[in-house]
Amino acid sequence: MWTGSKAKWSKAKVESTLATVSTASDGIVHSLEEFVAHGGNVNCLALGHKSGRVMVTGGDDKKVNMWAVGKPHCIMSLSGHTSPVEAVRFGNAEEMVVAGSMSGALKIWDLEAAKIVRTLTGHKSNIRSLDFHPYGDFVASGSLDTNTKLWDIRRKGCIFTYKGHTNCVNCLRFSPDGRWIASAGEDGLVKIWDLTAGKLLTDLKQHTGPVNCLEFHPNEFLLASASSDRTVKFWDLETFQTVSSTDGECGGIRSIFFHPEGMCIYAGSHDVMKVYGWEPSRCFDSLATGWGKVVDISIAQNQLIGATLSQTNVSTFVVDLQRVQPLGGPPSPAFSPPAPVQVPLTSSGRKSFRTERPPTQSTKQASAPKEESQEAVTPTDDDDDAQSMADIKVPEDYKQIFQPKSRIARSPTRNPEPFPAPPDDGFPEREQQKEEPYPEPVQVQHKPAPAIQPKAPVIQPKQPVKQPPREPAPPSDPVKPPPKTPSVIPADRHKPVGLPMEDFLPKQSIPVVSDQQTPPNMSESEAMSSIMKGHDSMVAVMSGRQKNLHIVRALWTGGNTKTAVESAVNMNDQAVIVDLLNVLCAKPGLWNLDVCMIMLPNMKDLLNSKYENYVHVGCNALKLVLKTFGSLIKTNVSAPPNVGVDISREERYRKCKKCYDHFMDVRTVLSGKSQVQGKLGSTFRELQLLMATIE
Repeated sequence: MWTGSKAKWSKAKVESTLATVSTASDGIVHSLEEFVAHGGNVNCLALGHKSGRVMVTGGDDKKVNMWAVGKPHCIMSLSGHTSPVEAVRFGNAEEMVVAGSMSGALKIWDLEAAKIVRTLTGHKSNIRSLDFHPYGDFVASGSLDTNTKLWDIRRKGCIFTYKGHTNCVNCLRFSPDGRWIASAGEDGLVKIWDLTAGKLLTDLKQHTGPVNCLEFHPNEFLLASASSDRTVKFWDLETFQTVSSTDGECGGIRSIFFHPEGMCIYAGSHDVMKVYGWEPSRCFDSLATGWGKVVDISIAQNQLIGATLSQTNVSTFVVDLQRVQPLGGPPSPAFSPPAPVQVPLTSSGRKSFRTERPPTQSTKQASAPKEESQEAVTPTDDDDDAQSMADIKVPEDYKQIFQPKSRIARSPTRNPEPFPAPPDDGFPEREQQKEEPYPEPVQVQHKPAPAIQPKAPVIQPKQPVKQPPREPAPPSDPVKPPPKTPSVIPADRHKPVGLPMEDFLPKQSIPVVSDQQTPPNMSESEAMSSIMKGHDSMVAVMSGRQKNLHIVRALWTGGNTKTAVESAVNMNDQAVIVDLLNVLCAKPGLWNLDVCMIMLPNMKDLLNSKYENYVHVGCNALKLVLKTFGSLIKTNVSAPPNVGVDISREERYRKCKKCYDHFMDVRTVLSGKSQVQGKLGSTFRELQLLMATIE
């Protein structure tokens, strides 16, 4: 009895979750633009949070590119870094941008003047997080070297280094009043530092995974932290205690942003956006966005802008917040808007940040502790600044966005228009196209009848005009080509694209209904019976896959890796191969020449798979093998024959020659895919470059 009630409860929960997330299909979320942003992989991006209309990206090509959201062309490209750019951030007024590189150097650009302002060095490893002080004179940086540094832009030096994290610093945020800085680390800790005293105020320790992002409430003494443990936690900054925590239903949270009025917080995870409140803890709304791994979000004109990256591409998405709770639809009964910001205490009774700039003309911050002299910037920075360049690609957009002061100072500022919603899915248009051809032939049949009598001789030469038999065919024939099945089914999609459901469902399941047919009337019991047949079939498929994986695991744990890999290959199930490759790629130490020799033919088969996920797994495994064993294979294959008998060398040569032959087969497959566009195309071209190392 308990099992049955549990199953009913689970089914009800799944149905309610699906109903909650399905609102995205109503046009609330739409893709705005996708474009190639850099010549190499894009490592980082940031949106301008003041306007929500500008974006900065950094990539492996060592460049920092500026974009207008919604436009696919680069406005300005900033160069000068000597290593890949791994962190970027706009200033609060969007007049400056800072970029940090893999070498640990920071570069700060004045966007209005289109020139480099400062180059700052001092970190010993990659820079992973950046933020500007609310008053603009200071920058904070967090690094893979576990340190957080505070820099004075005007004095061109490091003021203080905050040490305490034991792993990479993932995110930094200044408090709205500029007195504190919060740092989030890969070690799962959130640390709050007092800038003027130069000391740690507190550690916030309740996250169980790496903390990815932080945001201060715009008004209240409240901090939100989001983690890979799938929760957002809210902290009272007077008591440094937890106010509340979310339930952790979605995946790891990658980006958060408070509503400008502070009434809720928007959290972005993989393909999902959730809207949370904190007193009490509740989820206002949940949307399936399809944006993949979101990197940054911003709000402008009642729209939320989300930006994602994948290899060399950047994508932007728009969410209509007027159709999302708590702004859209009937408000939650427990929700009440916060009190005006002007009062010293908010509606929650919490203190407010004083965001007015202190009345001082000094930017040296004499009360701030000074860093040691060796942290000063090295003299080579002037040379670096001379090598840094700003290449303006689109002067018109550049002047409009980054040189607003050229306009008359008294002219009113124009708020940007909201991004228009995309056209409907096209179903109404297709209905109109279907309805029009049917009346048209009727009119053509009636018109020729009266016209043929008085104008028979004239109509005869125009008899070809009577070719509207063409009309019945076009409505059906031209409409059929669009549902063409793509050669590769994308990994990120809202619904199956050309997915043959008969591969997964029994042949005598729900009959396929065409556009011209009406669905058969089915009773509730018949519908449930059909659904359960499909369910049983899917359970059988998944159970078979689980059984195969258990067999592979049993052989693997027995210590015979080669036998386990061979058994997985002999199962002739690409899903098992993909699962096995994911494990092998996660642990490169498991690879050897025997495993390479067995798996390479299967990797080649994965390159021709119709599923994008399978293709990516095959490509990643090939890249790992080429980087790890490429030089060894080339050395052994090209080595002159040895003198005498060396059994181990001959065996190694045999394995390397076998792997080399498999790679040549892979090269043939890649040569036919070199013209593929998009993410897969760039992956194939990267593999071709790696293949050149063994030729």
